Amino acid sequence: MTTAVIDVRKMERDFQMGDSTVRALRDVSLRVDPGEYVAIIGPSGSGKTTLMNLIGCLDTPTAGEYFLDGEEVSLLDDDSLSHVRNEKIGFVFQTFNLLARTTALDNVALPLAYANVSRTERRAAAKRALERVSLAERQEHRPEQLSGGQRQRVAIARALVNDPKLLLADEPTGALDQRTGGEIIGLFEKLNHEGVTIVLVTHDPGIAKRARRQIQIVDGAIVSDEASR
Repeated sequence: MTTAVIDVRKMERDFQMGDSTVRALRDVSLRVDPGEYVAIIGPSGSGKTTLMNLIGCLDTPTAGEYFLDGEEVSLLDDDSLSHVRNEKIGFVFQTFNLLARTTALDNVALPLAYANVSRTERRAAAKRALERVSLAERQEHRPEQLSGGQRQRVAIARALVNDPKLLLADEPTGALDQRTGGEIIGLFEKLNHEGVTIVLVTHDPGIAKRARRQIQIVDGAIVSDEASR
């Protein structure tokens, strides 16, 4: 059997709120295989952000197991989780999170600096990543010189530069107008056809339907998991 990119088993996450315990995730089990394009959808407060943080190794579960690309990561310490994040996961956020005074090329190259890759190799890999998102001609522009859609393309290129096992996107069109958002979702579809495994978190049913698989989460539990088409 193919090794799953994501293999979550009976995962739970509790938070202390004063004297009370709030269960944000309840008995969640989930498998995502290489090459899948999955949308996780649910209303505000449903637990989808908590699930994304756990899948992205930004948090650890209260109970259950999580295997990322065959490695059990649910028991790792913070330093080990940081290494896994940088090596195996590319993140795309709603707010782009680009360095304002840095060119698109250097923004994209940044994750490779943490991996101790040489400057020449970093820039070459960053240029290739910008070419994948059709933005190579803007590589020397700073974020303030780019449109919102172009900034998100830079952020996507940065997420791809390490050739991660998983591209994880949290409301990636939330700061964009409808037309530009549609173009970004089209880019995700193109990358998925190239073999990139994508998990996208959204509250928008229209965006979720464009993924190949939809997982709905309500009150911390998965209530449906089905193919979109």
